[in-house]
Amino acid sequence: MQQAAPTLAALDVRVLVITFEPAAAAADYVAETGCPWPVVSQESRALYGAYAMGRVKLRHLVGPSTWAAYWRELRQGVLPRRPAADTFQQGGDVLIDPAGIARFVHVGTGPGDRPTVERILRVRRAAFGARPDPGDESAP
Repeated sequence: MQQAAPTLAALDVRVLVITFEPAAAAADYVAETGCPWPVVSQESRALYGAYAMGRVKLRHLVGPSTWAAYWRELRQGVLPRRPAADTFQQGGDVLIDPAGIARFVHVGTGPGDRPTVERILRVRRAAFGARPDPGDESAP
């Protein structure tokens, strides 16, 4: 997603990363990944519950999509690290419009189940109207 930061900014998409890990672990994540967006630690997991992000099933946690995600990271030179957090907590992606309406909610079945950045951008364009963005060869 970080590679799409200029496109996201051009479309006025503001990214907020929410984690249930303690603030110190969130800070380590930012330092390790160079995450350019704000990271909020919410150990209560209230927002996870509000968007029906519960517990993953074991078959999804160790299933093909998880292995595919690890393989993609390995190909990019990123070694998977030992999970320190609750690996059974579902994650997801939520796109909220300026009026506060959730236009897109994706609840992942496991760590490898995430929408592509392209899908999120398509939803954004459909929900909020299209504006040409730099780097989009299909823009007029």
